[in-house]
Amino acid sequence: MSFLDRLIANPLGAIAVLALAALLEAWGDSFFHSGFYRASGIARVFALLGGAVVLAAYGAVVNIPRWDFGRLIGAYVVLFFLMAQLIARLRFGQSPSPAIYAGGALITAGGLVIAFWK
Repeated sequence: MSFLDRLIANPLGAIAVLALAALLEAWGDSFFHSGFYRASGIARVFALLGGAVVLAAYGAVVNIPRWDFGRLIGAYVVLFFLMAQLIARLRFGQSPSPAIYAGGALITAGGLVIAFWK
């Protein structure tokens, strides 16, 4: 059994892989946001290229493990939402609004239902 197989067989390892994928997806999207709305000239080109590289890394991380992604999508959606809020705060100085908190609670509740309903 490979290291990756052992990692994702452990629920905490699977969550760690999903968290890394969510971080890469949100971070890659933030590069595109910066490239489209906050940069110009060569900085725009580098931001867009950086976004492409990071999103390619996301695609590899989320698809290398052979798991039933449909079963884990609930956890992934929750992790993506949390990572997106973290990046919005750290990279763009944006704080969540009450609507984001309310929607995030619904996302979290839905993710838990999808991930753990038997």
